[in-house]
Amino acid sequence: MVQEQLIPRGINDREVLSAFLKVPRHRFIPFEFINSAYADHPLPIGEEQTISQPYIVALMTQCLELKKGDKVLEIGTGSGYQTAILAELNCSVYSIERFPSLARRAKNILAELGYEVQAVDSGKGGIPTYSGLFNRVKIKVGDGTKGWPEFSPYAKIIVTAAAPSLPPSLFEQLKEGGVMVIPLGNKFSQMLTLVRKIEGKVKSENICGCRFVSLVGEEGWRG
Repeated sequence: MVQEQLIPRGINDREVLSAFLKVPRHRFIPFEFINSAYADHPLPIGEEQTISQPYIVALMTQCLELKKGDKVLEIGTGSGYQTAILAELNCSVYSIERFPSLARRAKNILAELGYEVQAVDSGKGGIPTYSGLFNRVKIKVGDGTKGWPEFSPYAKIIVTAAAPSLPPSLFEQLKEGGVMVIPLGNKFSQMLTLVRKIEGKVKSENICGCRFVSLVGEEGWRG
């Protein structure tokens, strides 16, 4: 995967490549798709959600320009694979997932892999919030479009679902000088977009065309 899909397509950050070599992608894939775990395409993970193809995960990660100790907000925990990649890069990860079933599954997989993720709190409706003791990962169930203001500002924000426009709450929670990677467009095709916060204003740059599941929430798609 690293040699054939990532390096030839411009993924050259050594730390990012090292993280991909360390995280076993097949552990985050439902059993019925296990033979395609390292293939160059997305796969279903339940709740009509997907795990992105390896290249897109790597591209978004590289575009974040991560530094050790960065506080990163991840919108869309999904399988937990991107969460693990961020943790391997020594970031403090705050991840929000809309579906309780996916949050629980991601928490269990991360714990099995030694990330020491455990329940520490209960949100609305008794939904657990999970926190990693050693890898500095927190996962909660909620509306990702509104972010996680309790721990803001964030040096980096990664959004793994497509929004019709930049959610104001996420930009507000981005640190001055911070970087966000987000797919923007309609429900059928989007532009992966790099957003920087410069003097409180949006500075954006197009990366490439893409297709993600919809970002559903108060500041995203309504369903």
